[in-house]
Amino acid sequence: SLQLGLTGEAAERYAEEWIVSINDVTALAHAIHAQVKDGALDAARQLLPAELPYPSGDTLLART
Repeated sequence: SLQLGLTGEAAERYAEEWIVSINDVTALAHAIHAQVKDGALDAARQLLPAELPYPSGDTLLART
């Protein structure tokens, strides 16, 4: 489930243009939950997808 605070053109473009794929990760979520429930946190962490920083330039990150 994904909820975004987009309206108007942004919401339409998000739904029609910007989404390039959708993956069902239900089985993965169940596997991670089972590991956590069993106390195998390291095993659960290894199942998590890699998170990469969003590429941004200095201007985007600059505080004004």
